[in-house]
Amino acid sequence: MTTDKKDSFLKRLLKSLTKANELGQEDQIMTNHDYDGIRELDNVLPPWWLYGFYITIIIGIFYYVQVFTNPEEYSQEKEYINEVAQANKAIEVYKNEHPELFKVDVVLFTDAENLTAGKTIFLTNCVACHMADGGGGIGPNLTDDHWILGGGIEKIYHTISEGGRTGKGMISWKAALKSVQMQQVASYVISLQGTTPANPKASQGDIVWTKQ
Repeated sequence: MTTDKKDSFLKRLLKSLTKANELGQEDQIMTNHDYDGIRELDNVLPPWWLYGFYITIIIGIFYYVQVFTNPEEYSQEKEYINEVAQANKAIEVYKNEHPELFKVDVVLFTDAENLTAGKTIFLTNCVACHMADGGGGIGPNLTDDHWILGGGIEKIYHTISEGGRTGKGMISWKAALKSVQMQQVASYVISLQGTTPANPKASQGDIVWTKQ
């Protein structure tokens, strides 16, 4: 009994939403239109479709009223500006997370903390080619004023980041060191200029550069 009532309720609900005619009763909605023996049924639009259509009309009217009566609150220009601001914040977050992918403003560090950090990086990675005192070995002397690829914080940073001349052994360090670390070691290299290494290698390069 309960199942019958449930089935009956579902059938009534489905019928009310679709207003579909029972099979075998097509003659009740048959029109007089005849096309080569084909008769046309006069089915009504399903209520669920009509309800959805009416809802979209109501939403459209509401949106129209809101946009044109509250232009400051529902302004496309304001919406665009807000979205651009959000996008810029997201870009800054990405840049901070991946600084190696973007051009940075290279800074010459002169304070003891950064120079000490640069020295640690130098002694860990650079001594095999440049010696601990920067006098040079496989690589050039870093204490004189001659530079193969250019002196100055930006050019030295670029050499560390991108590597030296092709086939000469100086690798690119940008995959192993962060941007600030390369600035620290470049600043430390500059601090070595004018010092006296134990066994200085002869000057190399045509570019003469001084900190002044």
